[in-house]
Amino acid sequence: VFGFLGPNGAGKTTTIKMIVGLLRPTAGRVIVAGHDVWADPLAAKAAFGYVPDRSLLYERLTGVEYLQFLAQMRSLPQDETDQEIEYLLDLLDLAPHAHKLSGAYSFGMKRKLALAGALLHRPPVLILDEPLNGLDPRSARRLKDLLIDLAAQGKTIFLSTHDLHTAESVCHRVGIIHQGQLMAEGSAEELRTLAAVPDLESVFLSLTEETSSEVSA
Repeated sequence: VFGFLGPNGAGKTTTIKMIVGLLRPTAGRVIVAGHDVWADPLAAKAAFGYVPDRSLLYERLTGVEYLQFLAQMRSLPQDETDQEIEYLLDLLDLAPHAHKLSGAYSFGMKRKLALAGALLHRPPVLILDEPLNGLDPRSARRLKDLLIDLAAQGKTIFLSTHDLHTAESVCHRVGIIHQGQLMAEGSAEELRTLAAVPDLESVFLSLTEETSSEVSA
């Protein structure tokens, strides 16, 4: 699990949009699971599941219908898909609401349905933009546990967040971005040692405040 940390407006979502092929970078290449996002977009996009910071659903479809629609769009085998949909809805506590219109879902439920859609085709890479936003504490805890389990199964997870506790408890490595620049990257322990501070919060504040002070000066 790679945690992508930064204050609001630092460039987290912009970076993610470049990774998933929604925004073309002005320089360099984006490679996901060995595939160039721009030179081979179909292969690259088949290799990842993506949950944006604002989940856009077809709100006139039920939760089940939405996932079935995604499965058809990806040409997934129906017999396997039905089992996977049932599993994901149960895993994310959406089973009681599976046949309700997604437009009636709470914000947190919509986030979980979007995550189910991202997991449906069992991609090796997950790209999640602020996935804990809008989740109640119980759902947030279950999602953290799920991310840890998925990583243990071999999935690569790119997770943007401003929640330092989540980054420290879930992520194996973190990168701190500020004003469009990657300020530091490494494990939480490596960054604490490098900055000679006791916790990741102190590392984050040190890097972002120093840069802001330099710009103001």
